This record gives sequence, C-alpha cells and structure tokens, in this order.
Amino acid sequence: MPNRLADATSPYLLQHADNPVDWWPWGPEAFAEARRRGVPVLLSVGYAACHWCHVMAHESFEDDTLAGYANEHFVAVKVDREERPDVDAVYMEAVQAATGQGGWPMTVFLTPDKEPFYFGTYFPPEPRHGMPGFRQVLEGVTAAWRDRREEVAEVAGRIRADLAERAAVYGAGTGAVPPPGAADLHQALTGLARTFDEKRGGFGGAPKFPPSMALEFLLRHHARTGSGAALEMAGRTLDAMARGGIYDQLGGGYARYAVDADWVVPHFEKMLYDNALLLRVHLHHWRATGDAQSRRVALETADFLLRELRTPEGAFASALDADSLDPATGRSAEGAYYAWTPEQLTAVLGAEDGALAVELFEVTGTFEHGSSVLQLLRDPADPEAHQRIRTRLLAARAERPAPARDDKVVAAWNGLVIAALAETGALLDRPDLVEAAERAADLLIAVHLTADGRLLRTSRDGRPGPNAGVLEDYADLAEGLLALYAVTGESAWLELAGGLLDTVLARFTDPATGALYDTADDAEELIRRPQDPTDSATPSGWTAAAGALLGYAAYTGSERHRTAAERALGIVGALAGRAPRFIGWGLAVAEALLDGPREVAVVGPAGDPATAALHRTALLATAPGAVVAVGESGTADVPLLAGRPLLGGRAAAYVCRHFSCDAPTADPAELAERLG
Repeated sequence: MPNRLADATSPYLLQHADNPVDWWPWGPEAFAEARRRGVPVLLSVGYAACHWCHVMAHESFEDDTLAGYANEHFVAVKVDREERPDVDAVYMEAVQAATGQGGWPMTVFLTPDKEPFYFGTYFPPEPRHGMPGFRQVLEGVTAAWRDRREEVAEVAGRIRADLAERAAVYGAGTGAVPPPGAADLHQALTGLARTFDEKRGGFGGAPKFPPSMALEFLLRHHARTGSGAALEMAGRTLDAMARGGIYDQLGGGYARYAVDADWVVPHFEKMLYDNALLLRVHLHHWRATGDAQSRRVALETADFLLRELRTPEGAFASALDADSLDPATGRSAEGAYYAWTPEQLTAVLGAEDGALAVELFEVTGTFEHGSSVLQLLRDPADPEAHQRIRTRLLAARAERPAPARDDKVVAAWNGLVIAALAETGALLDRPDLVEAAERAADLLIAVHLTADGRLLRTSRDGRPGPNAGVLEDYADLAEGLLALYAVTGESAWLELAGGLLDTVLARFTDPATGALYDTADDAEELIRRPQDPTDSATPSGWTAAAGALLGYAAYTGSERHRTAAERALGIVGALAGRAPRFIGWGLAVAEALLDGPREVAVVGPAGDPATAALHRTALLATAPGAVVAVGESGTADVPLLAGRPLLGGRAAAYVCRHFSCDAPTADPAELAERLG
C-alpha cells in the first residue's frame, strides 16, 4: 500500500511511495505525530539522481523487517533536498560540523522540536568497512532516546546553539565592509593559482568537480586586466574537461563530477545546473578566444539540454540518473548507458570504423569488466569520420535502457539555463535556442509565479509544487530574465526581473547589514534561518542576487539596487583571499562592479541590419557583466534607452558607466574597440 508520499510532486519522494517504511513528507503533521507518540524523527534527505540514495533504499528502506522496526520506534520523514534546499542546508551544516563530512543520502535523527542529535549519511544494512549497520544505528538511537533522554536533549540543545553562533558570523558587520577592490581580486587569482592542477586542469585533487563559477571569474578577470594566467587556467581546465570522460563525447553534456584527478571516470548523473553553467562558461571562453572546441561543446551541450532534459511544457527537468539497466547482467549499474567495450563498438560500426573508434575514444578498459567511458584526448585526424562514428554510436546508444529522468522543474536551475540558452542562441546564430529560453521563461511565469509576486520552488507536469521559492530561485531567474532581455530587447523580461528583485530586497535582505538569507522572512521557521554566501554546485543565492541586482541597476539607474549589490558583496572581499574556489560567482560579480559594469544602449529601427550589427557587437563584448539594451530611439520604458537619439538618422550605440556615456557611434568596429 502506498504511504503518504503517493501524492508528492517530487520524483524522489515518489520513488519511496511504495516502501514498507511509513514515510511522512516534511511538515508540521510529522512532528506533531512524533510528539504525540513520544518518539524521535528519522530524517532521510536525498535526491532522485543520487546513486547511494538508491543503494540505501534497496538495501534498507525496502526491507520489511528493518522498515517494521523503524515504523515502531520513529516517525520517518523523507525530504527531496532539491525541493527543500533550506531543510537540507540546515541539517547538512550540522552533519558536517559533527562528523567532518557530508553527502547524500543524509540521515539525521531529530527531536520532535526539529533539533538534531545524531547524524550520518549512507549506512549499509550490516556492519561494513568500519561503518555500523543501519539496524544497529536504529537500535542505538532507540536505546539512547529511551534510557538517556536528558543526555539527548543536552546534545540537541548544544548543536542548536552552535548553529545559531555560526549564523551570526555572516551578518556581523557585513554592511560596513566595502566590496572587493582590485587588490582583493588579484589575491583571489593568486589563491586559485596555488591550487591549480598544472598537468590536468582544474583545482585540487580527486574527486574533481567542474569549477564553473571560478572559471567565470577567471574569464572576467582576464577581460578586465588582460591577465594571461587567468585565461590560461580557464582554458586549460575547459579543454581537459571537454576531452575527458566527464563530458559525454556522443551526446554532449557533462556528468556531475569525476572520481579521479584526470577527469576520466565520471559520477554519471547529469544535472541541469551543471550543464547550464558549463554551457555558458564555454560560450564565454569562445567569445574571449574564438576557441573552436568551446564553441563545439557549447552547441553540443545546448542540444543535449533540448533533446534530453526539456519537458513537454517547455521547461527543463532536473537531472538524469547515474544508474540504468545493464542488459548483460539484468541489473541496474552506474554508467551502463555510457560505457563501451571494443566488441560493442565493432558490432555497431563494423571492423574498420570500430577499430578507429577504439583508438579515437581511448577504449582501453577503464572498468574492471573491460568497458570504457569515452574520451577524446586528441583532435580527430578525420573530422568527418569522427562525426560519422559519433552519430552512429549515439543512435545505437539510444536503443539501450536509458537512465531515469528527474522531471521536476526547479525555478533556480531553469533561470540558469534560460541565461545560457539565450546567450548561446544569440551569439552562435541558433534562434531555436533563444525560443527555447523564452518558452521556459513563459512556463516559469505562468506556473511558478503566484498572483502576489512570489515564486514557487518546483513544478512537475505543469503542476506547481507546494514549496516556497528560496533566494537562489529569485536571483537565478532574475539573471535569466535579464539575459533574455539583453538578447531580445523585450522590456517585459526586464520588468519581471525587477519584480523578483524587489522581493529579494523586501523579504530576503537584512536591512541593517545588507546580508542575505536563503529563505524569506515569512518562510517556515527551522532551527535556524539558513544563510550562506559560498558557492556549492551552483552560485550561492547571496552572490547570485548581488549579480542580478547590479545588472538591474545598470539598466535602470536604480541606486537602491546598486547599493544593495555593493553591500551584499562585502562578504566576498573577506573570503576572496581565503577561499576563492568557493566564492567564484561573488568574485565574478565583483569584477563587473569594478569595471562599471559597462552599459550599452543600442538604438535603431527594429529589423535594420545596422541595428542588428551593433546589437551583436555589444553582445560579443567581453567586458565583465556588461548589460545590453536594444530598442527604437525614443524608447521610454527602459531607462538606459531613454533620451538616446539616432546618430545622423542611423542606428547608434552608446557605451556608458553609471549612465554617464561616451559619444555615440554607428560603427560596429569602433563599438567593439570601446568594449574590448
């Protein structure tokens, strides 16, 4: 019989709807039930594409005996971390503070007052490799709750107080700290250089995650200063990733991370946010250098997004699983969809092309059973043969059992993909990508935006989810809408972005310090209000909001929004030298602030080739965070365009900082030079 998760909009929760564990969704009813029964809460947090979440589910949550014990002694609560990033953030902070590590599935035991007192991640069903078995953990927690309740309460209270102290650190004095200056940004560059992997690209050792936000900072720093070191680190990292197994050499798109330092063996789940961010940074690398490989990867990744993650409603699904059915064994296996043996290549391609594919894609037995993930370590000697082989293998792979798709739509991640597709479509002459970005934006406005201007975090099949949007939803969607405005010139996108940012200022910002919170001031009260300026797999909501506020201020001349951005960036200066890898988006926004950012107003008749040429030149500019407005002369609804006449009856471009503009030009070459 299905449990209480049967009506969820989260695919992750629905995966557990038929477990014998009597799961509750997160909510006051679950904690009231724990209080009524006098038992602790077993909180399990994961996400649909999580490999070890699936493993623990099969080993433990589908076991009738273990489930019976859990149901008797606990109220079991299941949370999709992608639907409730606030719940995940608060308890993950506690897990990391207590154990020194974190990850998913996250397993936390709580009092009925939501206070954590025992933590872990994955537990095997029986003791293994120094880890206790999950049944042992349940029995130990049950005994502690029954026999040492006062000790449990003391531990829970101490953890809660510790989390409150950590929260106070970010707010204290933030508003009085100026945003980073040139010296701070140079110090961040130096810090990144110290951890740069000269041989393999990227930063640090295994496992290696794509450093999308740090790469965007490096490209912007190069654009502002001409730093060859910044450009080299960005270019070598992008090249190494694009040639490695972390990149899907057949279908395009990146896996979540590489388990090794050489980018060879991926953790095979493919996330929307990674691919949106990496698409955009590859595009910006091509824009800065003309690099053919970054152009190819950008287009292949965009095609992957449209082919495999676009939903029927026009938005984008969250992820593809790492696991899929391996027909050879009849069991689900990580990477089964993507790996090849030499024999499989020959069966599809024939002997001659099969042998060429083995050499081209380095099929030498990456895994113990003789299969390999595909790499492209050298440029093909015969590009036509490479494309022919790639096309045939992609078609053959499509006949394999595909990984499951988490088809919920997350507002923040769709904001990231809207920005990436809009810019890629405009710069690489793919109007279908711009149309896809517009359609996704339309869906988010229609389904996620409520009548009172608030965002909902998720939807599925066009049905809105129950959870309120968090800061990153407002900030990343605003960023996407600003990019869409820059490309299309449709002022409605700018207006909608302004509405979202007004909510950020009213509901998410501490007026005394300028610090930002991840949840609104009227959101559900947790044991602390989550707040974190550092990046994870995506830009932090804090620094993403700073970037969108700065961009909106550049379009509108709003001192209120610019001041809010500057105050929010104060924390970036404090972290720039100590942890540049984890504040990359904040550093990228600081580069824009230090450069102005440049404001480009293009005025001219719609459909005029001269207007289009100036508009394209402006979009191709590498000036950090430059904003671009295009419209008819006399346009009044966008302040940056207001009062900008034509130049002798011809289309003209104005380059400004803080609405102080140079003389207009009608020459695209001169405009490019001014924006260089």
